[in-house]
Amino acid sequence: MATMRCNSLFSSVALTSFMLAGIAPVAEAASTEDSEIRLLRAEMSQMRRDMQQQIVTLKHQLAKSDATTKGRVGQAASHGRNTMHVADGNYDPNVQFGEQEPLKKIAPLSGVGTPPSDRGDTMSWKDFKAATAQDEEVRIGGMIVGFPKGRFTVSSEDGAYGFSVGLAFHEDFGGFLGGGHRSGNTANGDFGGFTENARRIRIPFTFRYKDWVANVTPDLGAGGADGNSTDQGLYEANLNYTGLRNTILTVGYFQPRVTEEDSESSNDFEMMERPAITDAVRKIAAGDARFSFGGLHYEKRWWIASYFTGQTYGDRKSNSSGVGDLNSQTGATFRAAGRPYVSKDIDVHVGISAISAFKVAETCTSATNSASCSRSYKFSQSPEVNLTSTNLVSATIGNASSVWSAGPELGFRWKKMVLKGEYYNIGVNRGNQAITNVSDAVSQKTVHMQGYYGSANYTLFGKGREYNIKEGAFGAPGVEHEFDPARGYWGALEITGRYSVTDFSDVSADIRGGRQTVWSGGINWYPNRHFRVMLDFNHFIVSRTATGGGMSASAWNSAGRDGNSFAARVQAAF
Repeated sequence: MATMRCNSLFSSVALTSFMLAGIAPVAEAASTEDSEIRLLRAEMSQMRRDMQQQIVTLKHQLAKSDATTKGRVGQAASHGRNTMHVADGNYDPNVQFGEQEPLKKIAPLSGVGTPPSDRGDTMSWKDFKAATAQDEEVRIGGMIVGFPKGRFTVSSEDGAYGFSVGLAFHEDFGGFLGGGHRSGNTANGDFGGFTENARRIRIPFTFRYKDWVANVTPDLGAGGADGNSTDQGLYEANLNYTGLRNTILTVGYFQPRVTEEDSESSNDFEMMERPAITDAVRKIAAGDARFSFGGLHYEKRWWIASYFTGQTYGDRKSNSSGVGDLNSQTGATFRAAGRPYVSKDIDVHVGISAISAFKVAETCTSATNSASCSRSYKFSQSPEVNLTSTNLVSATIGNASSVWSAGPELGFRWKKMVLKGEYYNIGVNRGNQAITNVSDAVSQKTVHMQGYYGSANYTLFGKGREYNIKEGAFGAPGVEHEFDPARGYWGALEITGRYSVTDFSDVSADIRGGRQTVWSGGINWYPNRHFRVMLDFNHFIVSRTATGGGMSASAWNSAGRDGNSFAARVQAAF
């Protein structure tokens, strides 16, 4: 339309110029001295100047009109169509001209922030659309390709459909120094001077339709030895509904959140491994790839979650020949946490976690003899570094009908410093089945074990650890400037220390699984939000395991051990 108006105006101007040009010779022929003719000449000259100015003005208006038209076409392309209007006809939305050019939005600070989670990112539809709008993206044909929260994602324009794929890669290497036993009769165990291990190779796949989210995360690591056939091949496979405010309902193989350390993503850990006591507690009825049904809810000041749980993925494989687990374990978890005081520089965290295996799995050594079936539970923990297959504290408790644990969580943040700790008591209730060579009175007695830890963390440069309300726990430090030495940017750096005690002995119940104390120190460097390098040093002191309660002494720790480990981890998180 603007082009047609400009053409009409140019025609009028040309016609006027032609008429004026024809009048000039006639006026000169009549009388060159006539004052009216001179006046007419002056007026014609002024008109020519005015018309020239109008022509310049029209050219500017035409250029501006063309720019506006291109902008509208680009806007239509961002909605999936590249359209144009026809001046003398009706607009048909099905008519398209040319090919659409991708609309790009670049996030200049895409490597700034905290690491992505090691799990499928279960966000509500509202949060997913907000995350997509904030991060780097390319829009092509009505689809959005981008990296919301640092994870590759493809979604429809309205965010109703979405697919994302991530990575949590942890490669450990290092060894043990002076990890010798206290007696010449004890086996050496797996404490080499140098070794390596693919600790985690998780590839989270997330499929979304509005508030329905499915997560499937295979794990090619998940063990203490590369390629071990007993390592699990699955971290999670679950269905989630996020349509309720700040609530996630879950069913399927999942990691139920219990204890503060277990609620954190492994990409956020202060040390390479969890404290031994929290790892022992989570294994009772939670842990990785545990069948779960339940949910969590969070607000800015409080967090709560509870799950009914069953077996862990792969537990039934030993029963394929009719021998093995005949009755799977059932249990439940509960965790509640709050922040009674919050300010810019201070966070106070308090919480409680409880877990129980209502029914311990029953195992049988014969497919036809019911007398061969029994229920027992085994506790076993490494010296808080997964570069060994030898566990120095271990207790197998027979005649176990149920297992439970409960304890408090405490945390405190002041600016860039974070202090936290947890204590847990573990109880094993006995049944009525007698145990060979142990008096009935002892075999029926409830077993009590315990453990605790305290840790301190300080961020030297970068953004200090902050509270993650969706996890009810403290997150990783934030990278404020990506690693760029030329500009004086070094990412984020933190130092951390921890004291941990795990005691699997209860002399009154004739259980002597050993007591393990670990002093740890470490330093973690984040060049950007996607990569991390960790260095950990552990000094462990372990008392001996002994025969009692129907269990035999450990071949690795019949006399106790003191030792040290030095390990490093390279981490990639997307």
